[in-house]
Amino acid sequence: MANNIAPTSDRRTSTLRRLVIVALTAVLTMAGCAQLAQKERELVFRVEPGEARWFSGMPAGIKEFDIPVSAADKAGDRALNGGTQKLHAWWWPAADPKAPALLYLHGSRWNLTGQLFRIEQLHDFGFSVLAIDYRGFGKSEGELPSEETVYQDAQAGWNRFVELQPDASRRFIYGHSLGGAIAVDLAAKLSTPNNPPPARGLIIESTFTTLADMARSLSVSWLPVGMILSQKFDSAAKIAAVRMPVLVVHGREDRYVPAQFGEQLYAAAKAPKKLLLVEGGTHNNSMRIGGAEYLKALGELFGLDTRHTAIAAQ
Repeated sequence: MANNIAPTSDRRTSTLRRLVIVALTAVLTMAGCAQLAQKERELVFRVEPGEARWFSGMPAGIKEFDIPVSAADKAGDRALNGGTQKLHAWWWPAADPKAPALLYLHGSRWNLTGQLFRIEQLHDFGFSVLAIDYRGFGKSEGELPSEETVYQDAQAGWNRFVELQPDASRRFIYGHSLGGAIAVDLAAKLSTPNNPPPARGLIIESTFTTLADMARSLSVSWLPVGMILSQKFDSAAKIAAVRMPVLVVHGREDRYVPAQFGEQLYAAAKAPKKLLLVEGGTHNNSMRIGGAEYLKALGELFGLDTRHTAIAAQ
């Protein structure tokens, strides 16, 4: 599927600049803190309701179901009376029952209907794919997400993923953009010393070091945004705790999340690891235009059989 649906770089830059303005406002005023935090989350997640305008329907083979997750209050910090909410999920098994499986964690703005082009590409690579919408996105329950609630949702998705693919050697975690930060957090929490890796690998694409670094890259470097923002998404501090091979993918022409952030995450990750910088790749099309390189990297780092257009598990 052609990838002609991403927002423009100018629009994305404007969003991050507005986020910086919100952060500066928080420094300059002692009133309205709750409202500022709410606005910050709105700017971080930018949830678009309903189906993406380019969505033309579900491919054959995708199964839809709900995953329960503990309900949370508006701050996303505490369980609410032991209640549960539902995450909407897609499960698209590969034709090969022995194929590797991948938990797909998307970024901001678009729900699963806006992610189908990338999910299709991963399925074409040979993966079975479990993709979830966080609370507040798509058909999932809940309202405005927070950093804490999306981490909880990723864990709930993982719990279901383990049931679908009980073999850790065939499990992968994938995150794109903001979803990369969510994937790093999940992989770090699942990694425990002296225990086998919970998955065969982590794949992060077009993602950043910290949300504060992103904000600084679009404003001025001396602003203390790291102390101001309530949503941290600090992958730089977490990725060294990941105890599984890490593939970092970034388009060299990504004007939204500069490739330097991918390089910095790669430097901070523990070996085994691999960095794939896709020539001509932007924020959303690196998998499409760099498909052959992507397959080669998957084979070299994870030992997957990539001799054909789809991946066959060894």
